[in-house]
Amino acid sequence: MANESKVGLRIKTYREKLKMSLADLATKSGVSVAVIASIEDGEVLPALGVLTKLSRALGQRLGTFMDDQFKPDPIVTRASDLDSVKVAHNGETKDGYAYYSLAIGKPDRHMDPFKIDLAPNVPQTLSSHEGEELIICISGEVEIAYGTETTILQPGDTAYYNSVVKHCVRAAGGKPASIYGIVFMPF
Repeated sequence: MANESKVGLRIKTYREKLKMSLADLATKSGVSVAVIASIEDGEVLPALGVLTKLSRALGQRLGTFMDDQFKPDPIVTRASDLDSVKVAHNGETKDGYAYYSLAIGKPDRHMDPFKIDLAPNVPQTLSSHEGEELIICISGEVEIAYGTETTILQPGDTAYYNSVVKHCVRAAGGKPASIYGIVFMPF
């Protein structure tokens, strides 16, 4: 797919600019060499958590690996165009997420907004990273594991949290769900 090769090529380009080996990037990011190689080879689009780890390790904003072009404000993403802004799915843990960037074309942004479709019956995998997240449940039921607590969101419910605490967002009740997620990572 074209998206896999764009993301992978950008990661490889920044890694090589920094004269980092795959092993160096794996050590610095906590992502395995095999997964990074698969991403760089265009075999897989990384999950958002994996892409976040790689962007931090490379000293780049998350959107650096997703943006194709600059667009003047306001950035409008039509629901009918969501498939064209799909940026990541099925990463290191086969987490069942499909991410759609809602800010492609705004390179000077401070937040990364996404529409995220969550597949049902996906095992819980906790992760953490710098920053904060806002989750807005659009459809289905969404389970948020945050530290030692678990919360279920219904459509219209929101959750805002510090991403440094280990967390996991997944569909609940054995059915798919969708959310808007906004990630802020300080630089």
